[in-house]
Amino acid sequence: MQGSVTAYEKPVPHTGLADWYAKQWANQQTNDTRRSDAFNLRHEARQLRNETSIKTNWDTYHNNVRLADRITELDRWRDTLTACLNRLNHEIQSLRDEKYSTEQELDSLGIPLGIVSECLQMRDGRQGFELTYDDGDTELKTELCVLEGVRKLLVERCQAAWEKINRLEEVKFKVTLDLNDKCDTIEIDKDQLTLDKHCANISYKTDPLKIAKNAIPYETWLQNSKYTKLLADNELADTDKLREALFVMRERARNDMRAQRDRVDFTLRKRIYETQKSRNELEWQLVKMREEMEKVQREIKSLEESLEDKTDALKLCQTRLENRTFRPGAELAIDEAELCLKEEVRQLRQTQKDLRDKIYCAKTTYNALEDQQVVIDIDLQNKCQSMMTDIRCLDLRARLKTDSSGTRSTETDRNIVLTKMEKEIPPT
Repeated sequence: MQGSVTAYEKPVPHTGLADWYAKQWANQQTNDTRRSDAFNLRHEARQLRNETSIKTNWDTYHNNVRLADRITELDRWRDTLTACLNRLNHEIQSLRDEKYSTEQELDSLGIPLGIVSECLQMRDGRQGFELTYDDGDTELKTELCVLEGVRKLLVERCQAAWEKINRLEEVKFKVTLDLNDKCDTIEIDKDQLTLDKHCANISYKTDPLKIAKNAIPYETWLQNSKYTKLLADNELADTDKLREALFVMRERARNDMRAQRDRVDFTLRKRIYETQKSRNELEWQLVKMREEMEKVQREIKSLEESLEDKTDALKLCQTRLENRTFRPGAELAIDEAELCLKEEVRQLRQTQKDLRDKIYCAKTTYNALEDQQVVIDIDLQNKCQSMMTDIRCLDLRARLKTDSSGTRSTETDRNIVLTKMEKEIPPT
């Protein structure tokens, strides 16, 4: 029977129902497997994301803690080095002040040296037997040696202080350099600590795992920091002793110079007293010498008058003898009168001779007294000149007793200070 609809089939093989069910089951299994794999993948991915996120957060946290600890450590070292630097600055300034004071003390020695040299030259201008190697010369030369020794010691101390300041400056430079590096490092680490993954100035870097060219191990860094502090401590260890030595040296020098100055002044005053005593003795001798010269001169005049008187008496005797030779005849006899007159002539001649000898002796004595008077005058002038020289030396040395305020300190003022009588003395 002919149908009304024509049915066509694809010219391909058709699957059986059993195969269709098998295909459905296979697709279902495949889908279940794929979903299971996807579920496992999502679970593992979620777990990986969580684990990596946690690890990244903890790593970031630990690194932040490490950076903070490093900054704290650097802060401690910065504070330590800052304290060392402050000590260095303080010690350098203190040592410079002590060195400046010592240099001022050294410069002030020029005045005592000049005064002592001038005193020696002045005392070398003494004349005659007053030009002696007395205690004044000895003490002045001793004072000159003391001043030269003090000057040498002060120069050595100043040189030692200068060398110490240079070493401290060198250590200060090293500490400052290390301190600046640590300050810069702190700033860099603080900047790194403020960074996070949301910052805009982060990026990939070329070879981030490279080691810097001048990088050193942590142990070396720590050893270098300790060495810097130890170097500063070692240099600061004897600075106090050096400053104390400078101060003690100055005070000891002042005491030595003051003691020697007092000895010299005492010796000069003693020498002035001795010279004045000798001058007074010479003046007394000169007065007595002049009185004796006047007496001798009067005696010479008396002797000359006596000689002149004896001359007239001799003329009288000789005239009598001559006139008696004209007696006439037997009256020309050698009688007792003639014998006595002749004896008188001989005695008068001997008396004249004795008087002339005595006049000669008196004149010789007068000349000797006059020569001795000249010697005494010269010696007296020399002693006066020597005494005035020592007085001028004392006046010149009074400049050594001028204190820091520019006023002269007398022995009375010194005794008032020593006995603490300032408040009991009424103001002038």
